[in-house]
Amino acid sequence: DTSLAEGNSFSPSMPISPSSMINQYKFEDEPELRDLFITVDDPESHITAIETFITYRVATKTSRGEFDSSEYEVRRRYQDFLWLKSKLEEAHPTLIIPPLPEKFIMKGMVERFSDEFIETRRKALHKFLNRIADHPTLTFNEDFKIFLTAQAWELSSHKKQGPGLLSRMGQTVRAVASSVRGGVKNRPEMFTEMNNYMETFSQKINVLDKIAHRIYKEEREYFSEMKEYGPIHTLWSASEEDIADSLKGVASCIDKCCKATEKRMAGLSENLLPILHEYVLYSEILMGVLKRRDQIQGELDSRVDALANKKTEKDLLSEEIGKLEDKVECANNALKADWDRWKQNMQCDMRSTFMNVAENNLRYYEECLATWESFLASQTVDLHVEEDSEDRP
Repeated sequence: DTSLAEGNSFSPSMPISPSSMINQYKFEDEPELRDLFITVDDPESHITAIETFITYRVATKTSRGEFDSSEYEVRRRYQDFLWLKSKLEEAHPTLIIPPLPEKFIMKGMVERFSDEFIETRRKALHKFLNRIADHPTLTFNEDFKIFLTAQAWELSSHKKQGPGLLSRMGQTVRAVASSVRGGVKNRPEMFTEMNNYMETFSQKINVLDKIAHRIYKEEREYFSEMKEYGPIHTLWSASEEDIADSLKGVASCIDKCCKATEKRMAGLSENLLPILHEYVLYSEILMGVLKRRDQIQGELDSRVDALANKKTEKDLLSEEIGKLEDKVECANNALKADWDRWKQNMQCDMRSTFMNVAENNLRYYEECLATWESFLASQTVDLHVEEDSEDRP
C-alpha cells in the first residue's frame, strides 16, 4: 500500500517538540538565495454594468538582470491568473504547474465576495505565484515575467497574440486522437510506478479532504449550539439565588470554551482545509501531466511501428522518430525532476500541516480543561467554607 507521505521514520535524535519538528522540515530545503519576491494583497471590488469582480495587487521585488526594474506593482483579476496557468501548461506540458483555487472555492461554506472568501482566494493566489517563482524552470517563463510586470492594457494586448482558434482546435484534436489510441506499449517502469502512486494518492487525499470538511461542519454545528448554552445559564441564575454564582461560573466557562472552539475552527479553515484541497487539485494535475507524457510516448511508438511496416519514406520517418525521441527524453527528464521536487514539498506540507493541527488541538483541550478545572476548584473551596461554617456552634 502506497503511503500518503512516504519518508524515513523519525529518528530517536529528532526533537520531541512538535514546533521544533515543524521548523526542521519547514526550513530544511529552502534555497539559500532568492532573487524574486512576490506578494498578492489589497483586494479591490469592481462593479460594472456587466459583471462584478475582484482585483488583487501583485507586488514584485527582484534583483534579476532580465527585469528592467527592481520593483513592480500591477493589479490582476482571477481570469489573469487562469491565463497564466494555461500559458505555463502550454509551454511546459510535462512540468507540474501549481493549482489555482477553483472558481468557487469552499462552495457552501463561504459566500462569494465575502471577506472570508476573498481572503482565502488571496492566500491561494499568493501561494500559486510563489510556487512558480521558486520553480527552477517556470520562474524564467516569459509569460510569467509579463504577468508580473505588464500594465493591464499591455497584458490584454499580449493575450491577443496567443495561438488562434484553429491552432488550438488542432492541438486538442491531436491530443484526443493520441489519448484514444490505447495504452502506451513502451512506458518506462518508473512512470508506471508514478501512475500507480498517484491513483492511490488521489483516493487517499480525497478521503482526507472529505473527512476534514465533515469535521469542520460538525465543529461549526457544535459551536452554534454551545453559543446558546452560556446565555441560558445566565438567565437561569436569575431565578436560582442559591446557585446563582455557580450558574454564572458555568456560563463563563462555556463562553471561554466557545472562544477556544472558534479559534480552533479558524485554524482548520485557514490551514488544514486549504492544504488538503490544494493537493486534491495537485492529484488531478499530476494525472494530467502523466497522460501528456504518455501521449508523447504514444506518438513515438506509432512512428516506430510505421517505420517497421513501411519500406518507403524511411528517411522522413527516421527524422521524425529522432525528434520524438528527443522530445520524450526531455519530457521524461523534466517530469522526473519535478516529481521528486513535488513529492518532497508534499511530504513537508503534510507533516507541517498535521503537526500544526495536532498542536492546535492540544492547546484547545488544555485551555478548555484548565477552564473547567479552575471552576471546579473554586466550587470545592466554596463547599469547604460552607461546611466549616455549619460545623461551628
